[in-house]
Amino acid sequence: MEEKKTIFNYIAQVFATYGIIVCIFLIFSYLIGDKTVGYSTLFALGKEGLSMSVLCELLLLAFMITVLQVVFMTDRWIMNMSIVRRYILLFLSVFVGMIILIIVFTWFPISDVKAWAGFVISYTISMIVSVMITKYREHAENSKMQDALNNYKKK
Repeated sequence: MEEKKTIFNYIAQVFATYGIIVCIFLIFSYLIGDKTVGYSTLFALGKEGLSMSVLCELLLLAFMITVLQVVFMTDRWIMNMSIVRRYILLFLSVFVGMIILIIVFTWFPISDVKAWAGFVISYTISMIVSVMITKYREHAENSKMQDALNNYKKK
C-alpha cells in the first residue's frame, strides 16, 4: 500500500532527479566540455562547470520529469492502464519535453544530425538503465515482502 504523499515528497523527488541530472552533466562537462565550448550552451564553460542558466534549465527538466512521473506512475489520474503502457507514455512524454527544451534553450544546433543522434542514443540508454534499476528495486521489494509473509506464516 502506497503512503499518502505530501508536497515535500514531490519536492524531494524533484531534487533527487535534479541531483542525478547535474551529476551526469558534470561528468559530460569534464569529459567533453572543452570540445563543445561555443557549440552547446550546456557546456559553455567547458570543463569549468555548468552555468547558472544551465543549472536552472536542468532544474526545469527535473521538475518536468517529476510531474510526468506523478501523472503516469500513480493511480490518481490514470486508473486502468497497464504499467508497460504507462512507462511508454512517460518515456515518450519526457522525450518530447526534452526536445522542446533543446529547441527553446538551444542546447545544441537544431540542424546537427550527429547531436540529435547522440541525444536519442543517450536518452535510450538512460531509459534502459532506468527501467533496469526500477525492475531491480521492484524485485528487491517483492522479495522483502515475500520473506515477511513467509515469516508471518511460520508464526
